[in-house]
Amino acid sequence: MPRTRKARLRIAKADPWSVMKVSFLLSIALGICTIVAVAVLWMVLDAIGVFSTVGSTISDATTSEQGGKGGFDLVSFLSLSRVMLFTTVIAVIDVVLATALATLGSFIYNLSAGFVGGVELTLAEDE
Repeated sequence: MPRTRKARLRIAKADPWSVMKVSFLLSIALGICTIVAVAVLWMVLDAIGVFSTVGSTISDATTSEQGGKGGFDLVSFLSLSRVMLFTTVIAVIDVVLATALATLGSFIYNLSAGFVGGVELTLAEDE
């Protein structure tokens, strides 16, 4: 009969510097994934003609009948460069906020672990 070894561990402290480094790297990876996903999604939507179809409908709906003035041009408003710029700005803000919140979370965890002792884990090893 195999014997299972168990160890009870307690996470008493999370080093804020370590948490900041790891959360920064993970949020950078998430930001890159977001930028790539938005670029691929935009290219797919453009290839199947969603922007031109919806853009012509919006342009027809917003055209002034008296002056003959053109309506809103959705295709130029949602150009790839504008969408990627907006996505990059959001990704950078997300990197800063996620890193700051994770670091703040480690400080709060350390304070609460000082009162209640931390989180207890039981690790088991199967032989």
